[in-house]
Amino acid sequence: MIESFQFEEPLVDKVADALGQQGFIQLQQFLPDKLAQQLQIEAKDLAAIEFTAAGIGRNENLQLNTQIRSDTSLWLNGESTPQQAYLEWMEKLRVGLNRRLFMGLSEFECHYSHYAKGDFYKRHLDAFKGSPHKNRSNRAVSTVFYLNSDWQQDDGGELLLYADNHLSPLLIVPPLFNSCMIFLSDTFPHEVLASNCDRYSIAGWYRVNG
Repeated sequence: MIESFQFEEPLVDKVADALGQQGFIQLQQFLPDKLAQQLQIEAKDLAAIEFTAAGIGRNENLQLNTQIRSDTSLWLNGESTPQQAYLEWMEKLRVGLNRRLFMGLSEFECHYSHYAKGDFYKRHLDAFKGSPHKNRSNRAVSTVFYLNSDWQQDDGGELLLYADNHLSPLLIVPPLFNSCMIFLSDTFPHEVLASNCDRYSIAGWYRVNG
């Protein structure tokens, strides 16, 4: 039986307002602590036995390039109780954002990410405006949820969010436990700095129908 976690409707208002005004939001205490802890435990347990080299794209369009990214990942499929609870939480957020912003978000997909010491992901966009690329063109909103309860400032692995082609980052996001970064996929280039220790997260995307 899936444990029920109370979804807070004000969360939808906060995210919708931020996406509508500035296109991104940085949230603390995104999930109930118990669920965040369950996801953290599962990510660490599975990283050593089931994670595989992360690629660019997915399925038939998957490409591996360790010069661009060197982390490992595992797609969430809802087979475990924490995964089901997380996917249900993100589904409620999807419904709420569509109600508030009429974005036409049709589905959510996500994967665990593990950055070992030295791993990175160079600057990139999750979607490209007007691009025919089937695997990326319908990503509308990106999410990154962090699972690092013992992160310290010199541990590295920060997410850098950029505005357009600017060289200096708009925002430097530490991968703090139970925090979440949400932003428009085709608007903000971003990168993950090299990590100096094990770093865990859940990267996700809300899609619209192509």
